[in-house]
Amino acid sequence: MSISVDDSFLDSAGATDELAEDARTGLTSIPKSLPPRWFYDARGSQLFEQITELPEYYPTRTEAQILQAHADDIASAAPVETVIELGSGSSIKTRLLLDAWQRGGTLRRIITVDVSASALSEAAVSLAARYPAADVLPIRADFTRHLDGLAKTGRTAIVFLGSTIGNLDPAERASFFSGVRSALEPGDVLLLGTDLVKPAEILVPAYDDAAGVTAAFNLNVLRVLNRELGGDLPIEAFDHRAVWNRLDERIEMRLRAAREVWARFSRIGLDVHFDAGEELLTEISSKFRREGITAELALAGLNLTHWWVDPAEFFALSLSQ
Repeated sequence: MSISVDDSFLDSAGATDELAEDARTGLTSIPKSLPPRWFYDARGSQLFEQITELPEYYPTRTEAQILQAHADDIASAAPVETVIELGSGSSIKTRLLLDAWQRGGTLRRIITVDVSASALSEAAVSLAARYPAADVLPIRADFTRHLDGLAKTGRTAIVFLGSTIGNLDPAERASFFSGVRSALEPGDVLLLGTDLVKPAEILVPAYDDAAGVTAAFNLNVLRVLNRELGGDLPIEAFDHRAVWNRLDERIEMRLRAAREVWARFSRIGLDVHFDAGEELLTEISSKFRREGITAELALAGLNLTHWWVDPAEFFALSLSQ
């Protein structure tokens, strides 16, 4: 069985154009940076799935623990017909929720949204087999830009797990929450996963594991750049770094040039230079406190009504209307 991915929002050509724009902007800025969405080609998606199983990487298993304990509570608080999962990936954790909504007899439609066509295709087949009474629609799109174009049917939950919200800076989060608010109708909800502030000795290893899987994941973005834009960046010249920014309460993933680097991206006519020791910021992962995320949601017109945490209070799921 195969299910076609809707790529009307972001097809391969459009994605390459956006990558080119991000490369031109980010690789010529000071400091250099790239948005984290370019991690997730087929190889990057596979590496991230490996990361979620690492002993150091607590977010996935902790969020799953909360879902196992409270999925029925969530389904009872929000008996929805349509589930829109943003940044869906393999949708493994979401099945705990979908099972609960299915048990409640309300589930009619599952819309998965991701930038990785391969992840969407694989997950869609599995979801269609598991939830035969629901329509499964995989959509390749950028959830920061395409929310208003997603067709909804009946009462809807926008599900945004994994604390991916932490990859957005405060201004981007404000824009995202405003977009969610515009997309929601009365009775619709946002289910949001947020990683909470905790000691650096727990946080840093989660992004710099002993096996080097996160390093490979981080370096893979250079392979994406080279492949898609005709680049010759020497990947072996860069080292992975994970840094806890105490002031902004966020982890920053960076790639540091071990030596001076010159590179050219022939398909877009871009020349790039790194000094020895210069860093490329590839991802931020903000950590949250309840009062802070409540205030951010409220500014966008969203009211946080439910809050679930694990026993150690490492992670939270919140429901907002």
